Amino acid sequence: MKLWWITSLFWLVLFVATAIFIGVRKVDGSGLEQTPELRIVAFIVLGFVFVFILLFQLLFLYFARKSKKVSIQ
Repeated sequence: MKLWWITSLFWLVLFVATAIFIGVRKVDGSGLEQTPELRIVAFIVLGFVFVFILLFQLLFLYFARKSKKVSIQ
């Protein structure tokens, strides 16, 4: 379970840092000036990635708890 908490904390810090980076940057990697519409698109893409990672984290937690109960019995 400790590994799960460390991994979850890592992903949360990475998500927050990326959201801050998207929010404060003036120009993206291709040289386009960031408009509010482009920022919203970037946040939506980041949100989809976050949901994808969250699903895997919850799936990992489910199997980790299930295997912990089996090993106790």
